[in-house]
Amino acid sequence: MPPRLCLLPTVLATLGLGLLPAWGDEKTEIKTYTDPTEAGEDFEIQGEYAGEIRASRGPRKVGVQVIALGDGKFQAVLYEGGLPGDGWDRKTKRQGEGELKDGVALFKGDEGSGRIQDQVLTLSDSSGNTVGRLERIERESPTLGMEPPDGAVVLFDGSSADAFEGGRLTDEGLLMQGVTSKQKFGDCKLHLEFRTPFMPAARGQARGNSGCYLQGRYEVQILDSFGLEGKDNECGGIYSIRSPDQNMCLPPLAWQTYDIDYTAARYDEPGNKASNARMTVRHNGVTIHEQVELPHVTTAAPVAEGAEKGPLFLQDHGNPLRFRNIWLVELKE
Repeated sequence: MPPRLCLLPTVLATLGLGLLPAWGDEKTEIKTYTDPTEAGEDFEIQGEYAGEIRASRGPRKVGVQVIALGDGKFQAVLYEGGLPGDGWDRKTKRQGEGELKDGVALFKGDEGSGRIQDQVLTLSDSSGNTVGRLERIERESPTLGMEPPDGAVVLFDGSSADAFEGGRLTDEGLLMQGVTSKQKFGDCKLHLEFRTPFMPAARGQARGNSGCYLQGRYEVQILDSFGLEGKDNECGGIYSIRSPDQNMCLPPLAWQTYDIDYTAARYDEPGNKASNARMTVRHNGVTIHEQVELPHVTTAAPVAEGAEKGPLFLQDHGNPLRFRNIWLVELKE
């Protein structure tokens, strides 16, 4: 019989505090990275790990997301069945903490341990027997780099930011946050690619915050909420309206996609709203909202609710977000 399995949840549960603790000392310097080559050792350890572990009932697939918290501190979340969008049962997950020592991230508990070295997470039981090795992986959205179809309105292809009010480009030709499209739209299909910065010491809404506003009214949140609960104010959430079905946020500095089918609200001739706007959202290729009604605009929306068309607005919340490959297809109303 194989040694008694100590899943990473068991390893970490004895250490587990709340995921991404509340904002701490205001004097703490919040370092922000937009270039992976400058992000340091913590960045190399954080990320997604996947593989199998030996259990008494046979091999079991698991996934682990390791979140960098700054100063060599980490938090890990284990998902039974695999990573979100890749086998997770959407119910069973556990979390705990780890620390970097001499280039190795160590996770210890009363019944076992875990260690990350050379991009491999090794799990051991309380006797030191290895029960699993999970490889660090880098997932990509299946819609990353999707080309616009014939007739699409291309808002940004890397050549110019002229389609946006306030459009600014980085030296690498990426679109910066805080822009509003000059053209206005009604019903549409939107494709958007974005990248959150690496801000390991930041917490909550201060960690890579932006937003994608359809018609300048309804926000799909953009945030580094890698490994979090998946709430309406986290990445993929329809802000103040609905949480995503699951948190499909990838690690910071990974390119991610939103593919959104949007139906505008309808109004009668006197100007009364006859039906709410609706949207379906696919985050990194996985449907997280299906025809969700939008009963009200987002509080910070720059455009009031109404029958007229509206722009695409990419919010500036003080963090350096990057965007590319933005296009939409207008639909007949």
